Amino acid sequence: MQTRAAAKRKAIADTVVVTVEKQHPKKQRVVLGELTNIPNLILPETQCPRKEKLQCRKNPNVKKPSPTNNTLSSPHIDEPYVSDINDYLCAMEMQRKRRPMFNYMDRVQHVVTENMRGILVDWLVEVAVEYKLLSETLHLSVSYIDRFLSINPMGKSRLQLLGVSSMLIASKYEEVNPPRVDKFCSITDNTYKKAEVVEMEAKILAALNFEIGNPTAITFLRRFLGVASENQKSPNLKIEFLSFYLAELSLMDYDCIRFLPSTVAASVIFLARFIISPEVHPWTSSLCECSGYKPIELKECVLILHDLYFSRKAESFKAVREKYKQPKFKYVANLPSPPFVPSYYFEDQ
Repeated sequence: MQTRAAAKRKAIADTVVVTVEKQHPKKQRVVLGELTNIPNLILPETQCPRKEKLQCRKNPNVKKPSPTNNTLSSPHIDEPYVSDINDYLCAMEMQRKRRPMFNYMDRVQHVVTENMRGILVDWLVEVAVEYKLLSETLHLSVSYIDRFLSINPMGKSRLQLLGVSSMLIASKYEEVNPPRVDKFCSITDNTYKKAEVVEMEAKILAALNFEIGNPTAITFLRRFLGVASENQKSPNLKIEFLSFYLAELSLMDYDCIRFLPSTVAASVIFLARFIISPEVHPWTSSLCECSGYKPIELKECVLILHDLYFSRKAESFKAVREKYKQPKFKYVANLPSPPFVPSYYFEDQ
């Protein structure tokens, strides 16, 4: 039984608790994606601005959903910046310092051949699979190799060293947890010592003038995939995996280095859509507006990619084909396709 004084103290304590709760309401944790661009501003969920679909660079009326892993289509990037990012990437891919010489095999290399380059890239695909590296890492590695070979003659015995050192640099640039140097030594059966890999790494960086952030076909492919799947509620994994497969096949062929990365990416989307639905025109007005390419401008690259898909080129290189025959990639390397792409698909609509 409480005394009158005890009851009074309890009533005062309850009043203080209620007052404190009203002054300091419980804050809810906010996920990173829900934060606005205004610093230190916390808005209730009902007041957060609606997330708009991003627009293509060349046609502000074309909208597309944000597919999985599509950084340029992320709803968390403010719309005014998307156009600037796209323009910057397109300008960057045109810079000579970030492009390999399209005929360096004839003008610079005296020992290394196209077939030797293909064998190296095919092996690097296996390395990327072994260490679970991103596709971006693989594409950057091949880009570094071609740029280095464009200005430095290379002997056969050092070609594999160039490959692992290039992948080491690309891993540091792209991966959250890049493999250590000794991992790249062991993958070559310790043909090269750690000091040799590090020394070659320094030579590559010096030759590239430390310009290692160039866009690749994957950079543009992620954006184009969003437009290719614009009418679908969820990402189409089959077309995504098939597109990545075709993009990696392009790395095998020396002839593909003369195309801009955006050209390869657009051609990959064209061919992937054709393989999946041969009876439907693979190039839409939305893709044309977003990529800036007409079908006729993609014809040469598309036909090369189609030959690679049918193993009419680079037949002996199996690593990429075996990789995409696995169930986790939905067996896209086994998808049937017409043997030829109709010429009328390359005509203006």
